[in-house]
Amino acid sequence: MSRTTTSLETRADNYQAVELESIEYPLPTRHSKAVLKKVEVQQQGGEENACPETPTITSALSISKWRASVIIGTVACINLTNSMLGGILVISLPRMARDLGLPQDLLLWPAAVNSLACGCMLLLSGSIADVVGARKVYLVGAFLLTMTTIACGVCRTGLELILFRAAQGVAVSLCLPSSVILITSNIPTGTYRNTAFACLGAGQPFGYSIGLVLGGIFVEKISWRYGYYIGAVLTFIAFIISIFGIPADDTSTEGQSFSTVLRRMKTEIDLIGCFLLSTSLGLFSYVLSVLAGGASHFLAPTSITLFSIAVVLIPIFVWYTRRQERLGRKVIIPPSLWTNQVFTSLCITIFVIWGVFSANEYFLTLFYQSVQQLSGIQTSIRFLPMVVTGALANFITGWLVKRVRADILVLGSAAITAVTPLLMAIVNPAASYWTYAFFATACLPICADVLFTVANLVITSVFPPQTHGLAGGVFNTISNIGGSVGLAITAVVASSVTMAENGKGDSATKLLMDGYRATFWLCFGASIFVLGVIGFGLRKIGKVGIKTD
Repeated sequence: MSRTTTSLETRADNYQAVELESIEYPLPTRHSKAVLKKVEVQQQGGEENACPETPTITSALSISKWRASVIIGTVACINLTNSMLGGILVISLPRMARDLGLPQDLLLWPAAVNSLACGCMLLLSGSIADVVGARKVYLVGAFLLTMTTIACGVCRTGLELILFRAAQGVAVSLCLPSSVILITSNIPTGTYRNTAFACLGAGQPFGYSIGLVLGGIFVEKISWRYGYYIGAVLTFIAFIISIFGIPADDTSTEGQSFSTVLRRMKTEIDLIGCFLLSTSLGLFSYVLSVLAGGASHFLAPTSITLFSIAVVLIPIFVWYTRRQERLGRKVIIPPSLWTNQVFTSLCITIFVIWGVFSANEYFLTLFYQSVQQLSGIQTSIRFLPMVVTGALANFITGWLVKRVRADILVLGSAAITAVTPLLMAIVNPAASYWTYAFFATACLPICADVLFTVANLVITSVFPPQTHGLAGGVFNTISNIGGSVGLAITAVVASSVTMAENGKGDSATKLLMDGYRATFWLCFGASIFVLGVIGFGLRKIGKVGIKTD
């Protein structure tokens, strides 16, 4: 029985050759075994290693530059708007809590529940998009995102805000994986696809920084609600343009009857695997969100019970996926895929980098507001360097990715980003912004943005074309969970250090800063660790995003 595998093989030569095997699932109309499809990447003409994507039928599709621009622009706009809303929430949360009567113990939930809902649905949403069609799922997600954003803007209680933010997370989960399919199925491999992923990645730091700026202005001058109204308008415009600008799905998904869709969902989606993994990750995310509110909250019976269930589901999922793969059946993530050194190392890197990025972003905000006592507008202005460096990192990566080895790009960007927690760990709160905080803020988004482009190119090259929605779900799930873990762990460290230092007669600001320093040192340690993972695990990755005939 053929097994679905992914591995790296090397042989001695003047330059090492790399073989990256992509997984291929049984076609929906056949009961064939899972077959292996190797994409050999080796040195030709004295050039360095390259890792071209698997050529696909959809890669050969030719669309006009206008349609390609519409696809890139709309998916980037949705990503930008979602990140912008997150930035507005972070800067506006204290004011929102007062306006809506949100209790202190639920203060983190408007942000946490969005990530929780999104993380639970990403794998299932990606799989559905593969079956139903990316365009349909993307349009449904964009419309729901518009409605839920309006709902967040008009909510009157803290409970309503939490519920609408959860619904917003579900809507985002429909958009993210389908965006990956729209890019890979309509834009050919090579420079255009690299640029598309770079633009998609640029929406995250750019949108978040804009959200911080707008949130600070609206909180001080008007109302935080206008931020959500603007977000709803932008999303609705992207939705309308997408209706007319995004090409129809391919013939395998277009024009299907409802019964056909249901039948394909039963036979082509690993529903049990999705349920097991999504439930476990969702419970872990919930417990981590509770843990971020204080270590004592974890000892509550509800938290311990849910954590235990999440732990038990992991070995059940592993056993189930191994069995499915052994029998040649559909499996959400083949266990043998983790034997691929590049894939595994890339997933670890994504997990750690997004955890460090989220923690640094959060505690930088607290440093400006709680330690330096800056207003919302002043805090927002200090995040502006992120807009510039984040956008530049994405566009430069889109141009460099097929010219420079991917491991060098990721390693260099990770080294630059490691400067952020180091500077903030030794910062003098009374020092000028231009001495420490400016450089820390400017370096923060670089690795996450470079990694976004590289990781999407690699992951979509490993997964076959008919499961690129699942591939997008895998990437976003790993980054989503990484962010949640990073926030939870650093929040516990900061509060524990602050409580341990309490009673020494220091000021409240000094106690807070001690906790923040410990957090930044932890992030710096994680950054050094990930440099080792990149240097060892990705050293054979070669170049990515190279067009193959």
